[in-house]
Amino acid sequence: MKYKLDKGAHSVYALYYHLILVVKYRKRVFTDDRIIDFLKQKIHEISETHEVEILAIETDQDHVHILFKAKPTLNIPKYINALKTITSREIRRNFPEVKEKLWRNAFWSPSYFLATSGQVTLDVLKAYVESQGERK
Repeated sequence: MKYKLDKGAHSVYALYYHLILVVKYRKRVFTDDRIIDFLKQKIHEISETHEVEILAIETDQDHVHILFKAKPTLNIPKYINALKTITSREIRRNFPEVKEKLWRNAFWSPSYFLATSGQVTLDVLKAYVESQGERK
């Protein structure tokens, strides 16, 4: 995947994120391709309304990995909340069999994992920053 710089009116940026959402109680609900495809479609729809570009989505039986690119103006907690709320509601509505594996209206664990991702390692970036101002 090629690293691309984006431009705003007064900024140049490259913001890539890796998000992991886990099903409540680590229940294995992503065993049916119909549910997986539906989840991916909903994530794309929600992301489009938040001006987020999805680069990759893959699931395991009890969690989903999302690699996405965003603008610096993205309200990340609001975006993640929208992903979790809407996908939870829509999956439970369209696939009632999922309710048998979970209790009440819970679908996602309240926690999540989010990391930024870039083209250089943290060590390389740290060395670059520390070298600023050195005279050669």
